[in-house]
Amino acid sequence: MDILSIITVLIIISAGFSYLNERFVKLPGTIGVMAMSVVASVVVLIIGKIGDEKSNLLTTLAHNIDFSEVLLNVMLGFLLFASALHFDYKKLKSLRRPVLILSTLGVMVSTGIFGGMLFGAAWLLHIHLPLIYCFVFGSLISPTDPIAVGAIITKSKIPPRLATVIFGESMFNDAVGLLLFVTLLGITKQSSSSISILEILRSFGIQVLGGSLIGLIMGFIAYRLIKSIKDFQTIFLISLAIVLGISVVANYFHASIPLAAVVAGLVVGNKSFGKDHVANQFLNNVWQLLDGILNTILFVMIGLQLLILPFLKHYWLIGLTSILIILIARMISVSLIAFFELRRVNLVNLSILTWAGLRGGISIAMALSLPVSPYREVILSCCYFIVIFSIIVQGLTLNKLVDKAVSSDDRKSLSLKAGHARN
Repeated sequence: MDILSIITVLIIISAGFSYLNERFVKLPGTIGVMAMSVVASVVVLIIGKIGDEKSNLLTTLAHNIDFSEVLLNVMLGFLLFASALHFDYKKLKSLRRPVLILSTLGVMVSTGIFGGMLFGAAWLLHIHLPLIYCFVFGSLISPTDPIAVGAIITKSKIPPRLATVIFGESMFNDAVGLLLFVTLLGITKQSSSSISILEILRSFGIQVLGGSLIGLIMGFIAYRLIKSIKDFQTIFLISLAIVLGISVVANYFHASIPLAAVVAGLVVGNKSFGKDHVANQFLNNVWQLLDGILNTILFVMIGLQLLILPFLKHYWLIGLTSILIILIARMISVSLIAFFELRRVNLVNLSILTWAGLRGGISIAMALSLPVSPYREVILSCCYFIVIFSIIVQGLTLNKLVDKAVSSDDRKSLSLKAGHARN
């Protein structure tokens, strides 16, 4: 299947699922599309047991898409640039401390807790999974996914400040997760004594500082060019060129593409083009549309990945267990940070922070990039279980949790006020 055929079929499927969801199913956009993709994949797998699986269009499409390559090196820059473009930097600046702590220390704590608990669960289920591979899995699944979070949280009822923390964390924690992933994966290939602390710091500097610098430079270039013109077509072409340029340059210097795209989006989106400049509304509108289209295609791709993971059926028990473990790891990491930072734990905020910590395509892409080993299948299977649960179940129930948690907190506040009044 050539590249044009792949793109054509993928867009046709995405448009069809999007229409059916909007017309009949009526689930939130990306969740409905992904749910339909998963159902379609299951049906295809069942039919494949009866007929010729190779002749099926969806199966052929799934096998021809290099999901890890397409997401990490092509789509990710566009999606993160679009998300950051309409994100208010002033809100992020006022909450930079909790965002920074959650996106760094939070990922590390979650990785350690998840890895240790998964190792124990695998041992109880008689599945051989070395501790270092449990930590590798923890590093790729602990960072919250900015694409999944952005797609769902924008339509949620989460209080604005908390939403800013959750979304800000998801935009910046990928660099830390990727560094942990690369470092721990390196330990699996060689003795730990050969892993240099200086090499780790160097890698972190290139990823984080390099990505931030590239994003600042490219973002400022885009801003200056866009500000100097008023032609819609040229403005859009410049923004496209900047995002593509970020992917190429960051990849060449081994810097963080996600971080560079986020920084560039924040620079362009929060700079003033002038009161009457056409870019003020045009850029946000066109990139919001592009963001929605790419999100739909991405969630279809996630659902179709089921077709190339037929071994999922062998790991359903450890997969379901891993869902519980990641929720526990997220809850503990968030509550520990809240306790040491604020000296108290707000149960309402804790429950929302835990449940809104969604995982998505980036985790699957990193899991697919794992080298062939006896442990790759179980990690990939568990990762897929977590992502599907995260997007569909957590995404669909997030607003209900928020309503219940906020109303419960309001009732508690009223009862405390009443008690003080009686006294």
